[in-house]
Amino acid sequence: MRKLSLRTTSIAAALILSFGGSLALVPAVSAVEKCPIEKRKSKAVGQSAAKKVQKSFKAYTEGSLDEAIAILLESNPKSKFDTAYVDRMLGNFYAEKAQMDTAIKYLKTAVDADILGGTDHAATLKLYADLLIQEKMFKESITYYYKWMAFTCKEDAQVYRRIGIGYSEQKNWNKVLEVADKGLALSDKPDKGLYQMKLTAYFNQKKYPEAVKVLETMVPLFSDDKRLWVQLAQFYLMTEKYTKSLATYDLAYKNGFLETAGNITRLAQLLAQNGSPYRAAKIYEKHMKAGTIKEDEKTLGILAGFYHNAKELREAASYYGKAADAGNNGKYYLRQGRILSLDGKSKAAVRALKKSLDAGIEYPGEAQFELALAYLNLKQYKSAYSRAKLAAKDKKTARAAKSYLSYIKEKARVHNVAL
Repeated sequence: MRKLSLRTTSIAAALILSFGGSLALVPAVSAVEKCPIEKRKSKAVGQSAAKKVQKSFKAYTEGSLDEAIAILLESNPKSKFDTAYVDRMLGNFYAEKAQMDTAIKYLKTAVDADILGGTDHAATLKLYADLLIQEKMFKESITYYYKWMAFTCKEDAQVYRRIGIGYSEQKNWNKVLEVADKGLALSDKPDKGLYQMKLTAYFNQKKYPEAVKVLETMVPLFSDDKRLWVQLAQFYLMTEKYTKSLATYDLAYKNGFLETAGNITRLAQLLAQNGSPYRAAKIYEKHMKAGTIKEDEKTLGILAGFYHNAKELREAASYYGKAADAGNNGKYYLRQGRILSLDGKSKAAVRALKKSLDAGIEYPGEAQFELALAYLNLKQYKSAYSRAKLAAKDKKTARAAKSYLSYIKEKARVHNVAL
């Protein structure tokens, strides 16, 4: 939560030292019934207290805050009104010194006396509530914000925002939504903080469709906020609106709002899943070369997969090989070998497939069978036959390998090759 500006307390301190009438607040009640702040007349402190107040104020304006406080502490006011008046001043001064516990103690006394003039009492209520929320006394702060509203007959968007903070800290999400809506209704211009409050409340209630509606309102209003675009795209994913998620991620990307490896990866994955694996590969590759995406076994494997889905065999084989080299991963060597064989590069396929066996794979028969096919394409029938026999011993490839044994035998016989 953003800290309150303590310099505002110095302004408040100056205001309370005026001995004239109070400024009138615009009442929110009918002309017939006066607002409490209007009913509360201003009056001056007693003569003995007035001398101390004036002397304290003079010290304060000369920059001697400690002296100003010391003078007030010696003032010994006689009436309840004078006591509340002095306590309010002390509360302001201690707040300016950032001695919040002491400031709160004096302000509470002034507020609970409920005797100060209209403007003075209203300002004290407001400052006291502000300090309470700053000091994380959320439940108490809400009470006094509502007392300020009742006394002034005023509603204020920023006060509702602070009440919302108090309810958020108590995880009272229904109340957060209530006060956020009230604050938004009063705001002269869109308030991002109040919208964010609603979003947080809906998220914590797991009301994701409602959260989406809030974000759909926020993004056009605060279109330069990169974070909101990403949040909207993520919430579309959570609500299984994949096309909208892709469109939002894509637009955010085109506007330069996707800056992290995670967001670039999500965009690429959505593109690949929605019929654009080649574009996914090019975007992912671009940001890997730029350093946004770290180049390692996992990311190289992802990039290889994008190219594979796009049927760009040369690039897919190359990146599977790099991924395999990065972690000595037999699975990636196997994929590289298969693609190379499919692309007619049988010699290169043999090298990759042997590496997969050396690195280790779950079903060695897969590599043995692919080697049999590669050797068959190279017309190396003896090697093809021996690899097919090994593949036939693996339960995963036994059936396919056995069906090739007789075929390889026939090819070897035709070409006068002894097996």
